[in-house]
Amino acid sequence: MSEVGFDTEGFSVMKRFKNILFVAERDVDNRAALHRAIALAENNQATLTVVTVAPKLAAGIGLPDGGPVSAGLQAEIVAERQKEIEEQVQSLGAAVGIHCRVLLGTPFVEIVHEVLAQGYDLVVKVPEELDWSDRLFGSDDMHLLRKCPCPVWLIKQQENPAYRRILAAVDVTPMESNRDSAAQLALNMQILEMASSLALAEFAALHIVHVWDAIGESTMRGAFLANPSEQIRDYIAQVKRQHEEAFNGLLHELENKLGAETLTYLKPRHHLIKGWARKEIPLLARTINTDLVLMGTVARTGIPGFIIGNTAETILNQLDCSVLAVKPPGFKTPLTL
Repeated sequence: MSEVGFDTEGFSVMKRFKNILFVAERDVDNRAALHRAIALAENNQATLTVVTVAPKLAAGIGLPDGGPVSAGLQAEIVAERQKEIEEQVQSLGAAVGIHCRVLLGTPFVEIVHEVLAQGYDLVVKVPEELDWSDRLFGSDDMHLLRKCPCPVWLIKQQENPAYRRILAAVDVTPMESNRDSAAQLALNMQILEMASSLALAEFAALHIVHVWDAIGESTMRGAFLANPSEQIRDYIAQVKRQHEEAFNGLLHELENKLGAETLTYLKPRHHLIKGWARKEIPLLARTINTDLVLMGTVARTGIPGFIIGNTAETILNQLDCSVLAVKPPGFKTPLTL
């Protein structure tokens, strides 16, 4: 970036991450994801811990709970897994000290417990293997996206070493209360700040998308109401203007945060699309061949812990790229230590 005379030192990495947890999946290629986690830790001077989750042996026939046989087998499993992750880390020659640990139990529960206990501010992992429904993200990943209190970065095994295109999905749909509006703005700004930081660090093109819909349009077109087409067009145009104003207002907030020079350098591409988010966001991601999608996973329910709505989950299940999922400030996980 020095070639164009622009100083990106302050934006080259996502400096908010200081305590990173990498979750190693077994029988998958963790190298690309682990390499990215190590680079992020090195650039941020952050702490990096690598864990893997092994099953906890339960009592069974001939294996009394806590007995010498089951305890011995459990110890062997832990030792084997510990060796595996240590070898993976050593093979990449990390310049930072990395702690390696084996957790026992249900993967998503133990990962969330670790985040709560150790104060991690980012979880990085490879998505689970494709299951029978041919979805990218398995059940443990979905549980993490719903319940993990910090951002979750799911990095596909064969991702590009450097991102070329990054897509930030925001939602500026009008909220019913000032409190909801403030939470929406805070979440959108988190997404945009992270996306901008990554785009600068990766020399990547930044795309920002908001999908809007004119609620009640299909009803207005129905035979029972028989609204004149001009009236329907005026209504749709009015709704579009509202979303355009809100979208432009959000971009103005981003400019205030990053500075006009930075935003001019980034030159983000704006996509204001009419339709359904669950359809249009995955379609846009495929059309521009994005390497990473950043999006919020909060549903408008007000229920702590219930963060993935049908729309977000549908979007996630259609993406075949890496995903960085962000929680709103003040999110409380339903899991406790």
